[in-house]
Amino acid sequence: MPRILSRVPLAGNYPAAVIMVLLALSPYLILTTATSFALPVLMHDLSATRFELQLTSGMSNAGYAFGAVGAADLLQRLPRRVVYLLAESGFVLGSVLALSAPGIGLFMAGLILQGLCTGMLLVSALPPLILGHGIERLPFTAAVISIGLFGMVTAGPLVGGLIGSYGGWRLLYTSVAVLAAVGLTLGALTFESNEPYARGTRFDWLAIPLAFGTAFLPFFGVSWLSRGSFSDAAFLAPVIVGLLIGAVLIVGQYHKKNALMPVRPISNTLPVSGTLGAMLVGAAFTTLLELAEVYLEEVARYSPIKSGALIAPMVLGVVIASVLFKQLVTTRWTPVLALSGIVSVAVGAGILLAVSASNASAVVPVAMLFLGFGAGAGVTPGLFLAGFSVSAAQLGPTFALVELLRSEAAFLIGPVLVHLAMTTGSDFADGYRTSVVVTLILTVVGGLVVIGIWLAGGSRPKRPDLAAWASGTSTAFHSPPIGARFRKA
Repeated sequence: MPRILSRVPLAGNYPAAVIMVLLALSPYLILTTATSFALPVLMHDLSATRFELQLTSGMSNAGYAFGAVGAADLLQRLPRRVVYLLAESGFVLGSVLALSAPGIGLFMAGLILQGLCTGMLLVSALPPLILGHGIERLPFTAAVISIGLFGMVTAGPLVGGLIGSYGGWRLLYTSVAVLAAVGLTLGALTFESNEPYARGTRFDWLAIPLAFGTAFLPFFGVSWLSRGSFSDAAFLAPVIVGLLIGAVLIVGQYHKKNALMPVRPISNTLPVSGTLGAMLVGAAFTTLLELAEVYLEEVARYSPIKSGALIAPMVLGVVIASVLFKQLVTTRWTPVLALSGIVSVAVGAGILLAVSASNASAVVPVAMLFLGFGAGAGVTPGLFLAGFSVSAAQLGPTFALVELLRSEAAFLIGPVLVHLAMTTGSDFADGYRTSVVVTLILTVVGGLVVIGIWLAGGSRPKRPDLAAWASGTSTAFHSPPIGARFRKA
């Protein structure tokens, strides 16, 4: 581990470190899913169009994905304490811009800054929490990360429902700013400094600009669908170019010596299956959540607060998954838990096919419970499968890569299938079922691909060697290459 340069008052205090990470990640993640039910209120108060708010959300999510990669680059040259404090300060500023915005311009700038800084906080804050407090605390840390990443996402619709029914979005952003300020203060008292891993490393002119294009171009194109169609050049060109840039980024990082993101080290059976699973679950979860939200408002005609309450059982699902992950993360069963997340999301999709205007209040909560469990069981374990497959020093860049790919999948597929639902059939109910069926098929096929990768690699569940991983002498998993079983033949 890097040499500690200075001590701070709460250095090494585990409860303080846990609270600091939750304060760093949770506020923004709640906001990402609170917008849908609050949309009419925001449009009125900011004199904004639906497209402008959709663009704001898309660019903010792109900022999150890019911020994670940017932080991985900065942490090579700057102490992690500096990066954390800069990012948390930026988040406070973004929150102040948003809560005081008289119109959409300043509000958009604030949310993009919030997303960018949260991505940076993810990469700067999570690895020290995982690695700096002993392997014996790792199970609890894993559960905290699961709740911090997806537990807060699942709470967003209820918060959005409250705003949609009663207003008060400026109070929400004020609360977020206060929480971020507390996180900044706690970070200053808790976060230890370190010697940068590669102080003389130059700016990565391949990875950073390509990551910027990979994040922002497709997200702009998808946002355009709120005012256009699939045939519009403003949708097709950014999405196609952005995805091509992403392919160049991944191939370039695979072949580059001393690459910023460890594409080559995680290009084997377990991390590939974990990353694909996280992408698949993230995309299916986001899509089904957005479809359910629109259905409750447009077809069932429920109020925002009732709709948010019906979706709230997702939180319980994530908590159950997090408790299971706490028990399993140090065992050989983490890959099985990750697979159960895919299965649970598929079950949730199947249940949502049975929803109607008359039974939505009974069917939707059950589906949301399965979706919440699927998100908690599928994404964070997938993240750890990748993290355990590289050296501890590469944990931050690995998280940045996985989050970039997961965000790309989640926030591209969801809006596309929601737009498909709105433009297919005689009404939204018809289009809704079409999009849910497409999501279910993608989830099942994707799950079969993940299982196929396991079988082709000949990978059997094994307990991770966490002691060697934490000490930096080895990876926790020694995963076979892709298709290892056939290579032997």
